[in-house]
Amino acid sequence: MSSSTGGAGSATEQSAPDAVPKSPRRLGDVVFSGASLGSGILILITLLGVALFLVVEALPVLTAAPDAITGGAGFFAYVWPLVLGTLMASAIALLVATPIAVGIALFVSHYAPPKLGNAIGFVIDLLAAVPSVVFGMWGLQVFAPALGDLYQWLEDYMSWLPFFTEASNTGRTLMTASLVLAVMILPIITSVSREVFLQTPKLHEEAALALGATKWEMIQTAVLPFGKPGVIGGTMLGLGRALGETMAVTIILSPGLFTLNLIGSGNATIPSEIALNFPEASGLRLSELIAAGLVLFVITLAVNLFARWIVDKRSEFSGAN
Repeated sequence: MSSSTGGAGSATEQSAPDAVPKSPRRLGDVVFSGASLGSGILILITLLGVALFLVVEALPVLTAAPDAITGGAGFFAYVWPLVLGTLMASAIALLVATPIAVGIALFVSHYAPPKLGNAIGFVIDLLAAVPSVVFGMWGLQVFAPALGDLYQWLEDYMSWLPFFTEASNTGRTLMTASLVLAVMILPIITSVSREVFLQTPKLHEEAALALGATKWEMIQTAVLPFGKPGVIGGTMLGLGRALGETMAVTIILSPGLFTLNLIGSGNATIPSEIALNFPEASGLRLSELIAAGLVLFVITLAVNLFARWIVDKRSEFSGAN
């Protein structure tokens, strides 16, 4: 009886799988893991340092008397028109650039022959390498005069809207700056959207076509839903570029009081206000500009957090689903 029991126990011990020893960590894995962790921590420390610098330097403005601030009505009355100008310019640029960028990305990834698509993609990517000061000079010398007739037409036939009440003869308007910004953010949105569309699972595309869908219907049902988080991410990257753009907007705009009129003189953005006044600023005026930079920092951070929330909300859609 005991012998049979012992035999069963030995058989069980023999059938049990051997414990797999842990493989030693390679030096390359340790170095890469440490470098990745250190880079992430360094980014957080840098971001925190920038935020602390802006807050500390902006404190004199937040505690100063309202009549000591530019405009004589307090800091928020000073910065609010700049915030509106920044948001309006960025929103117009985004509305113009996003549909064009998505259309170009779809054409390059699903319609154009490979050689033509690569050539178009190369040209679009080259736009991202053009310095912003070049875009600003082009907008001032070429784009703004060319839009004069359009602005006059908008004044003649659309002046019942508050956005087109009085056209500027120079073309140095918020609309011109917004359109130049649209050209500047176009390569960012196009590149991200193109890469996401190219990653669409081929099985999804072939399944849609096999069920009788046309190419456009296949794009609507397979490509666009899969690429939507990527398009949103690229759009938010473009919006971040538009919000912080300085030189192009500074060169084009003719600064003035805030107005809803997009084709007239006036309006300013936070970056252009800082660029125009920072070299000669001192004392409380310098703190005003740094405080305006803090407001722009908060807006940009909020936009990026909102974009991350949207992308995470869409993350349940996967190519494996």
